[in-house]
Amino acid sequence: MRRPIAHTLAVVLLVASLGAAQRPASSESGNTSNLQSGQVTKSKPYQIGTASWYGDYFQGKPTASGEPYNMYDLTAAHPTLPLGSLVRVTNLRNGRTIVVRINDRGPVVPGRIIDLSYSTARALQFKAQGLQRVRLDVVRTRSAQPPVIVASLRY
Repeated sequence: MRRPIAHTLAVVLLVASLGAAQRPASSESGNTSNLQSGQVTKSKPYQIGTASWYGDYFQGKPTASGEPYNMYDLTAAHPTLPLGSLVRVTNLRNGRTIVVRINDRGPVVPGRIIDLSYSTARALQFKAQGLQRVRLDVVRTRSAQPPVIVASLRY
């Protein structure tokens, strides 16, 4: 009974994560959207600058949030944003975008604004480059809303 539920939730999460990694529908970089309401609004970016990524050297080591670093999670390190914040990262070279959760502090190298996990860098197609110019937009969620039920199965 648990296997079909886990399988269904995995499929739903996979579909949701693929939607987050698609290119923006508009070539206008000033557009951002509210993930829950779907409204597109003009806004200034939170930050624009150089991003880097970190991988297997840090695998399993504790992050600032206390959880072990997993290079395959969609996470990032930022020097000032609250831990747990959701941030939309856009690769300014190719327009690819993805939402990540801040779970660590960094980067420690001057001139960089964010350190991304290996999987995030892959989704944004950093390719062989370790550095990429990115735009950061903080995703605001409505905390007063009840949780959304993803799937309900009856057996």
